Amino acid sequence: MHRRILTAFVVAAALLLAACGGGASTSDSTGSSGASGQKASDDSRGAAVTVTHAMGTTKIEEPPQRIVALDSSYADAALLLEANLVGITTYRSYSTDLPDYLGGARTKYAGDVVSVGELEAPSLEKVAALKPDLIVSAKVRHEALYDQLTAIAPTIMSETTGATFKENIRMLAKALGKKDLAEEKIRAYETAAKQVGEAVKAKAGDPTISVTRFLDGPTRLYLKDTYSGIVLDDAGLARPKPQDTTGFALEISEENIRKADADKIFVTTYEDEKGLAVRTKEAFAANPLWKPLAPKVTEVSDATWMTAVSVQGAYYILTDLAKAFDVEPPALPEDLSS
Repeated sequence: MHRRILTAFVVAAALLLAACGGGASTSDSTGSSGASGQKASDDSRGAAVTVTHAMGTTKIEEPPQRIVALDSSYADAALLLEANLVGITTYRSYSTDLPDYLGGARTKYAGDVVSVGELEAPSLEKVAALKPDLIVSAKVRHEALYDQLTAIAPTIMSETTGATFKENIRMLAKALGKKDLAEEKIRAYETAAKQVGEAVKAKAGDPTISVTRFLDGPTRLYLKDTYSGIVLDDAGLARPKPQDTTGFALEISEENIRKADADKIFVTTYEDEKGLAVRTKEAFAANPLWKPLAPKVTEVSDATWMTAVSVQGAYYILTDLAKAFDVEPPALPEDLSS
């Protein structure tokens, strides 16, 4: 009984905070963090829009100026769309410092960003205290909190993240009134992906690309319906037969090492606290079956290849591909290179 009373009190407090500050906007288009140079809403956004998303529909009266992203992919998306990010959840190495791959956008659009708690359990009262005018996440993450979040501010959720990262950007862009900007950024990335892919194929024929991840659990080969799988597809690069299929991942043991084989094998290692992923990778490397694969291996960042799930991270995947095949890397957008 005491626990139920406490829970009710916490939610009520969060709602009271939202009521006191809900819908508050700053005096200019940049929001309180002083995100200089933030673009105004484009012609695709009227006075109000209704966004259809995984939890239903949400009407947004004015272009949002204070965004809380409860999944890191949406934090990246907000920065991509030059929006004022005031709150995030922390997840693994994703903290309020924000990852290096986001470049100068971290200070330009998220200079005062704060944490509202861990990804698995964001704090409603911390979210409400930020007085957001838009909350964004994924149903797979925070479906259970949707009603409480919508009581604080308009909330939109995609079904999931990963392979849908470009559609998720478009959903957020509609809410922000930045559909044109989203298409501009996505087209620029897709052009870069095509250019890198064509350069790789001109240099190396039609090479197959394997994506292998060592975790604190079963080792995975990433398939086509994944973030990295979509980037490789955008580049027009082939996959080895075991990975040339729809789906998320194929789990392998040391006995199945040959399924990781390809012309180039990109390997990431998750940084778990106990170092289990590193020990798994070392065990694979010591296995005689790994020996013929080892010369084909390129070690890459787990953050950009696996957890980024964003256009920004995708540019770094393309850069790694270009370096591995010794071709011209893509030009990074200004915010990433600064």
